Amino acid sequence: MHWSEKIASRLIDNHPGQQTFVCASGISPSGHIHIGNFREIVTTYFVSRALEKAGKQVRFIFSWDDFDRFRKVPVQVDPSFGQYIGRPYTQVPCPYGCHTSYAEHFEQEFEEALQAFGIRPEFIYQSKEYQSRRYAPGILHALRSRGEIYDILMSFKTGKASEADRAAFYPVSIYCADCGRDSTTVHSFEEEKALLTYSCACGHHSSLSVPEADNIKLQWKIDWPMRWNMEQVLFEPGGRDHSSETGSYNVASVISERIFGKAPPMYEPYEFIRIKGSFAKMSSSSGNNYTPDDLLKVYAPENILFLFAKYQPGAAFHIGMDEDVLRNYTEFERYRKAYDSHTLTDDLRAAVELSLIDPMDDNTPGFGPVAGLLPLIHFDRQLLLEIMTRNGEKVDVKRLEQTAERAEYWVKHWMPQKLVTVNTRRDDARYETLEAHERGWLDAFCRLLRAGGMEDEPLMTEIYAICYDEDKKRMKNNQKRLFTLIYQLVLGRETGPRIPVLIQAVGMEKLLALLDF
Repeated sequence: MHWSEKIASRLIDNHPGQQTFVCASGISPSGHIHIGNFREIVTTYFVSRALEKAGKQVRFIFSWDDFDRFRKVPVQVDPSFGQYIGRPYTQVPCPYGCHTSYAEHFEQEFEEALQAFGIRPEFIYQSKEYQSRRYAPGILHALRSRGEIYDILMSFKTGKASEADRAAFYPVSIYCADCGRDSTTVHSFEEEKALLTYSCACGHHSSLSVPEADNIKLQWKIDWPMRWNMEQVLFEPGGRDHSSETGSYNVASVISERIFGKAPPMYEPYEFIRIKGSFAKMSSSSGNNYTPDDLLKVYAPENILFLFAKYQPGAAFHIGMDEDVLRNYTEFERYRKAYDSHTLTDDLRAAVELSLIDPMDDNTPGFGPVAGLLPLIHFDRQLLLEIMTRNGEKVDVKRLEQTAERAEYWVKHWMPQKLVTVNTRRDDARYETLEAHERGWLDAFCRLLRAGGMEDEPLMTEIYAICYDEDKKRMKNNQKRLFTLIYQLVLGRETGPRIPVLIQAVGMEKLLALLDF
């Protein structure tokens, strides 16, 4: 049973009379939403799919925590944006001048990327929820329970509690009505009138009515359980950092039960994802990240979903843009074919099933062959189609173009060493170093080229026969050596595409000019 189905099964067992399951995830739009953040939403997505498969109704919600404070200027944003630190993300200008706010820019970027994966949650924008005053009852309840909340928070800390600190504790942040920042201090709360009095570092002093205010926000560990209660959330994953003994989830769980009277949702901690070769945690502010858009330029969305589906949430893994791309494509293509033939085991079958967006068939071209051939033909899409068609492959033109676009981007931006070029003249110096029998192999190969007229498989049979030897092991080594010599003399490297493809890509005349000495 796939891990998402196990979670769904536990949820159904825990809530036997429940017909609609609310599954939640959320992110703060602090910058480009990276692929580590993506694990949050994709985990919820897979569990939602498993619940639906079990016949349950699902409300899949995704909260944009865009009423959070702007904490830090990311490396890719103008340093002058430091002037907006302390304001909510929705009150910070768009750093690129193309959206109404900082929040909207990064929210829309991520929402558009999600469409490629077929992931369509119900988006909740916390700035709108707070400013609509929907949360006013929850804020009032938290303020009236602030002493008990203080006791809960302190029970998770090593520091000593004091009556003075308890009396001065308020579980809210206020954005100043004058400067817009949260550099404020709450001085008093009149319960009967529901009035808060505060001052700001900018010099502003004010009182406000909690039921009418649109600039109050609950602190994170109180905000989270308040929203669980408002939305009746039954499942939500979270990062490993929230999952420690004194982490946010455990603190919020106690507050949820004791203050808001609701059992916390089932929680699934997930491990962080690393960039291959880097030990640093992915971060929106540091720029040390891959976004879904970055990966979609190289990977098909199905491949990305499969990466997340095949690993348990608690398993760490890395993502690389090097030769790992070929390995990941090859693995998924192999499993997809096994899925079509019904030979996959349960876990892998479910992982592939969760990854499929549109029906895929045998007309989907392999990434590896396309990436290997494109540089040889100067990324000529029409020639690519002709060669693949000539080789008997049934290719969907649209899918071939998508694969070619990703392969070209990968080669040019991540693997320039694969920018293969055909030699411009014969390599006489290398030829002079060859043994007599090796020169004989090349002569025989050239005779086969001149004869022409053979289909690929008969041609390959004749080429293999050039190196015939009664000793099978020695013959295999000789055949490998012949291919290496051809690639060296034609491409200046030891590897290349299949010989029939090389002939079609380079052309008969050019090959003979480089190999006939």
